[in-house]
Order: sequence, then C-alpha cells, then structure tokens
Amino acid sequence: MTYVLAYDIGTTGVKTCLFSLTDRITLCASTQEGYGLYLLKNGGAEQEPEEWWQAMCRTTRALFSQVEIAPEAVSGVSFCSQMQGLVLVDRGGAPVRRAMSYMDQRAGAELRRGLAHAPQIAGANVYKLLRCLRATGAVPSSVKDPVWKYKWVEAHEPALFARANKWLDVKEYLLLRCTGRAVMTEDSAYATLLYDTRRRGWSEALCRMFGVNTAHLPPIVQSTDQVGGLTEAAAADLGLPAGTPVFAGGGDAALIGVGAGATAVGATHIYCGTSGWVITVTDRQRVDVTAMIAAIAGAQRGRYNYFAEMETAGKCLEWVKDHLALDEIGVYLEKKDVAGSQETVYQSLYDYLTETVGRVPPGAGGVIFTPWLHGNRCPFEDPAAAGMFFNIRLDTGKTELIRAVLEGVCFHLRWMLEAEAKKVPTSDPVRFVGGGALSPVTAQMLADITDRRIETVDSPQNVGSVGAAAVMAVGLGLVPDLDAVGALIPAAAVYQPNGAHRAVYDKSYAVFKKLYAANRAQFRALNG
Repeated sequence: MTYVLAYDIGTTGVKTCLFSLTDRITLCASTQEGYGLYLLKNGGAEQEPEEWWQAMCRTTRALFSQVEIAPEAVSGVSFCSQMQGLVLVDRGGAPVRRAMSYMDQRAGAELRRGLAHAPQIAGANVYKLLRCLRATGAVPSSVKDPVWKYKWVEAHEPALFARANKWLDVKEYLLLRCTGRAVMTEDSAYATLLYDTRRRGWSEALCRMFGVNTAHLPPIVQSTDQVGGLTEAAAADLGLPAGTPVFAGGGDAALIGVGAGATAVGATHIYCGTSGWVITVTDRQRVDVTAMIAAIAGAQRGRYNYFAEMETAGKCLEWVKDHLALDEIGVYLEKKDVAGSQETVYQSLYDYLTETVGRVPPGAGGVIFTPWLHGNRCPFEDPAAAGMFFNIRLDTGKTELIRAVLEGVCFHLRWMLEAEAKKVPTSDPVRFVGGGALSPVTAQMLADITDRRIETVDSPQNVGSVGAAAVMAVGLGLVPDLDAVGALIPAAAVYQPNGAHRAVYDKSYAVFKKLYAANRAQFRALNG
C-alpha cells in the first residue's frame, strides 16, 4: 500500500488529504482550515503566505492524529493550488510583501501602459498582441494577469521590488518552503503568459517587451517531477520525516480536470468552487481574444486546457449565506437558526439552502442574478462589473432570490460553455466538480440550463487533491501516465436534462446575457 499526502491550497483555505494508491486513488482521511483573503479598497486582493504554511502544518498534524497510519508511511507530498498569484521572495526565500491573489485587479494603469498603446484589437496593441500570440497562444489582456501585478509592485513599491530575487506562484512558494528549491511547474509558468510554448521555456522577447527581469524567473519543471525532499526545518514544522519526496504538482486549472477524470482530448469539465470555470482538453493551442478564452498548458505535456473562467461562483452562495440567510439583522429563511441547531437533519447550512431552493420552481419567479461579485473575466473582461438582482416584484421572497443566485451561476457557466463550443468540440456528458457539485439540486439545475448530461464523481470537492495524488502516482512509477487516470475515476451520479424546464430557462438566459451590455456604463460610473 502506497500513501501520499496532497495539499489543495485554495483561495480561502487548505484541504489536506491522505490517499492510498492501488488500482484506485482512495481518500483515507482529510482535514481543512481557512485563512485570510484581504480585499483592499483600491482593488487589491492579498494573502499572507505564512498563513498558508501554518494552516498546512496544523492540518497535517491534525490528520495524523485521526488515523492509524504513521507519517513515516507517506511516500510523497504534492500540491494543487490556486493560480496566477504573485509571490516575490528574497534571496533567503522570504516573501518581500504579502502575496497578490489572482483576484487582485489594481494594475489597470500598468495594463494600459504595457499593452494598449498604438493600433488595437480587443483593447490590445496589435503588434504586442501578435507577438504574444506567436509565443504563447494567449495575451495578458486582463488586469488580473500576473505580469501586471509584477509591474504594479515595481511601480508602486520600488523598495520592496528591489529586494525580490524570484517570482513564484502560490504552490511554488510552498515547494520552496518544503525543499529549499525555487522552481515553477510548466502550467504555472504558462499562466504568467511569458512562457514560449514553441521552445518550452521563458520567452526572453516577451520579458524584454514587458520589462520583466528574467533573473526573477525560476527553472521550469513538470508536474510529475520530484523537486526534492523535505528539509529538516519543513519536516519538523509538518510532523513528517525529513527527506520525504516532494513532487511539483500543479495549479487548480491543471489538476482539477485530472482529478475529475476528464483527461482525454475533447473531455469537458465544469468546476464550481470559490471561482468557476469551463475547461475542454485539446491537443493544440486555441485562443478567442474577444471572449477571453485561451488554451493553457496543463499537467500533461502536449495537452492544453481551453479555459473559460468566472471570478465568483460558489462565492456567490457564500455571500447568500452571510447576507440573506444569516444576515446582520437576524432574518432567516425560517424562524429557527439552522446554522446553530444540533437537531437539523441537514449536514450544513449550504445543504439547507440548496434543499430550500429546490422547492422553488425553475426560473426563480422571474428574478435573474448576475454573479459578478468581483468583476468578471469571460466571456467579457470587466473588473467594474458587479452582481445584481433583476426583476424583483412584490411577491419575490428570499427563496426566489437564493434560487436566482444558483441559476445565475449556472447561466454564466452555460455562457462560457457555449463560447467554448464555438471554437472546439465540447463533450456531452460534462463532468461537474467542486463544492457546488455536492448539491444534487445544483447538478440538476446545471443539466437543465446547459441541456447537457452532467456527471459527478465521489468527493467532488477534493478533485484537486486527487489530481495531485495522480501526479505523484506517475512520479512514483505506479501509474504509466495521466491518461490512465480517467479510467480510475468513474461517475458517481448522472443528471439528465429535464426538457420541461428548457423554455423557462431559455427565456431567462436570453435576458441574462443582455444585462451586462445594458448596464456596462452604469457599472463603470459606480465602480470604474
């Protein structure tokens, strides 16, 4: 029996999972802990790297206190993490400032200076756009792309920038903390949009064009590579043996599809966690500049993930929990506090919410919600876009509003799925994973709204960790390649679209797609 430890480093917390590797990837135990996401008034979104590390240490020790498996039995450690963060570290490996999250959107001026001068296509300098497309197959045209975070620090915090020795992403910092080696996996390197997919290395031409110091960029490794062994200091912190092999792992956009079992060319999966996305596996690079979709490097060499992302998906339901169900004035869906009740039959408040909205007819009484609570990336890029409820009437209640939130997330996922289908063949069925896939109500809603067969897997909230376990299985020589993983992860449930709901959803969806264009100027007036 081979055991491996996988850390899923998300936006709001870490999940630490122990797996056994046989002819299946089996979850033995897991623990989790949250940490801060610091949203600033200027559009900043930051995290404290030390909080990631301390949460890893506490959850690791808690996990082994709950199982009879000894830490010495662990054959490998790896990561699945949020991507497109910026962690600048000094020569000693210490961060020079808090990490900038993928959600950070304060570098608008840097984007304009770096990309938007001279003749333009989709807001980008045509000459720079073509050079980017030639090298990477994509363009850093979003204010949230890491290169503009890097340039923001250079412009606004020059003293801190001068201390920087290496530019890392989230898991890369934790790999450094574990092994003492500064590296970057190919998928994370690609996510900087400074990676030349033709030469499989950093693009010196793009670095010169954008003013990036190539000495800041670490060596590139593959997801299945062993980076090193746990240092004495890291092992002592984690409660694991020194020298335990540490494998490179991958970003969430690369490994969640692996953990979903959607590894074959043409396979499509939908993820609904804090953020949300639609990904289809391709064997060549594709780009849709107008819809902000690009084929990014995945965990498998020679494979790409045609990637459409929304900033807030499950985060919208968290907002509902905080402000509609458990709001500041104590108004609840029913006259009882289900979150604090020990007698409720529901496992969590989220279960209660989805069960409640399951009793509301499709269409949410005509109410439509836009899930752009922190701007949006695809199929339109606008950090000023915001959420709203549209078409509230006197007979609208909280349950209709909450159902409208779930439907709004699904409408946006459909919008991205349809945008992908314009460029690449997408699959039917679609694998649905992430915390949102824990709810049968949401899974059925997604099937009805997309008119696709939706499949879920066991423990869909842990698929990132499953993907990290899969790369370790390859790295340890237990699995020949990541293509073999798909057969090991069967569907646990299947949801067929209900044709009786199609007309009402199509009607609301048609209006949903028009709400951004109709309110773009108002969003800019209030939030620009």
